[in-house]
Amino acid sequence: MHIQQFYDEGLAHASYAILSQGKIALVDPGRNPQLYRDFAHAQGGQIVAVIETHPHADFVSSHLEFNSQEGATIYVSKWVGAAYPHQSFDQGDVLPLGAISLHALHTPGHSPDSISILLRDEQGRDHALFSGDTLFIGDVGRPDLREKAGNLTAQREELAKMMYHTVQQQLKPLADAVLVFPAHGAGSLCGKNLSDARQSTIGEQRATNWAFADQDEKTFVDTLLQGQPYIPKYFGSAVDLNKQGAPAYRESISQVSIWLEGTPLPAGALVIDTRKQASFVAGHIPGAINLMNGGKFETWLGSIVGPEEKFFLVADTAAELEILIHKTAKIGYEAGIAGAVVNPAGMTVTGTSFDLAAFKANPEAYTLVDIRSRDEKAGTPIFDGALNIPLPELRERAHEIPQHKPILIHCAGGYRSAAGVSIVANEVKQAPVLDFSEAIKDFQTAAH
Repeated sequence: MHIQQFYDEGLAHASYAILSQGKIALVDPGRNPQLYRDFAHAQGGQIVAVIETHPHADFVSSHLEFNSQEGATIYVSKWVGAAYPHQSFDQGDVLPLGAISLHALHTPGHSPDSISILLRDEQGRDHALFSGDTLFIGDVGRPDLREKAGNLTAQREELAKMMYHTVQQQLKPLADAVLVFPAHGAGSLCGKNLSDARQSTIGEQRATNWAFADQDEKTFVDTLLQGQPYIPKYFGSAVDLNKQGAPAYRESISQVSIWLEGTPLPAGALVIDTRKQASFVAGHIPGAINLMNGGKFETWLGSIVGPEEKFFLVADTAAELEILIHKTAKIGYEAGIAGAVVNPAGMTVTGTSFDLAAFKANPEAYTLVDIRSRDEKAGTPIFDGALNIPLPELRERAHEIPQHKPILIHCAGGYRSAAGVSIVANEVKQAPVLDFSEAIKDFQTAAH
């Protein structure tokens, strides 16, 4: 038996290949099937099964592609109402895999249709739990993503209560030595206090995870509901796409329209300019949003741009453009790319520089806009009186910003503020829009 974890840093997503006697089962695979195929080839194994712990909100899975191209059987809870060929896999169901067996546990709470997979080894002993978005290292899955998406919907309070009983009835009885392999780590928006550890044990979670503490249902529910992060715009569409089954990865990417370098873009189009901030400030398409290619590009793209919107991707090299298209596909947004182009013509708009000394001399002369999340602002205040509009809400709420003074936008480190300034500058015409950028770090330290 061999367990291989694949970790996507950009989405903080962990997926797994379980190998026994040449047979491989995948758990919650990401959009790109190639790394799993490479693993199977290197091990001389065959991918015979794909298990989906639930319809994921934060990434798009390749389960349907493995079914259609490798003939692998997809196992998923009957409660998902999956529209693709599948075998139901629910409480009490067993999937033999070589010399081991995989057992379905009904573990609702993150979603009403969540399952976890208990691996029993060659001796029939409980060895590992693949916990999906039910149990994380240090936390449990958030219960507020399925109020409007999926075959089964449920209110957050209802799901939080389900999670309490999942912990009590399904997780706590497991032996301390059972390994825990979750679907996400720190940085994921599927929970709020995730550890950066990639695996754990039930015993360690029993000792350190707040959800395992002795507490009544109300205390558990109140704690779980408090302080959950924002919900990106794309989460509902990802659930629906995963329920239907995504198109084959390479075929879908090949349909993205690559425009010739220097081609002008249509006037008024939504443009996502991924170049470095200095290049963007030096010249960009009117109305473009400066969402730099970084570690969380795909999450921020799906937070700022709605799943129904068409947009253009702009980069400064063809290689960078290819990387961005692949990142876009991880959240199922490749079909929304109207065109991808290197350095299009018409990048005539320039940014406004920020005079840090002038701000220090007279901070009252500026309207400060904090685009961090509400919890970030509450937990780490920087400027009293700053208007808090989180970045994912900025396109819809920029009109709320007063325009009688220069507008100064900040986040926590400079990445989000570059996007924020470009968004606000498109909406505000009566005042200059300035970026605090990385200089905000000095003020954060002072605030502490």
